[in-house]
Amino acid sequence: MMIEVRTSKISKGEFNRGVFATQDIAKGTLVHEAPVIPSVDDDDEHLDKTVMADYVFEYGANHTAIVLGYGSLLNHSYTPNLIYEINFDNHTFEFYAYRDIVAGEELFINYNGEVDNMDPLWFMDDYEERMKAAADKEKEESAEK
Repeated sequence: MMIEVRTSKISKGEFNRGVFATQDIAKGTLVHEAPVIPSVDDDDEHLDKTVMADYVFEYGANHTAIVLGYGSLLNHSYTPNLIYEINFDNHTFEFYAYRDIVAGEELFINYNGEVDNMDPLWFMDDYEERMKAAADKEKEESAEK
């Protein structure tokens, strides 16, 4: 398998997981195909009362979806190394390498759905600070080796 779940340096709180490459991955490679559980938008009022509200994806004009597999464990970045396409015929999200990825690298998508969409997200209060802190820590660890 080319990916695995590990502790993420950028996540905080109880669920500090991320998805990482276990091998080098070439740009354009299908990294993960995740099945979905679709839900009509009318059901969102129920999801909004749960932790699942932070894990749903837009799924067409009138639906959202819970993305299974590793899909909902991917963290956000405005400079992602993965992109995704929705395959409505198969009810899956297909995650592709947006650029070459090195083994050990954490995998990111842009939660806005488009690589270059810089719109603020609901959790952005200290996200940039956490990204900088994670990058600084990684530099320190590299220098120690």
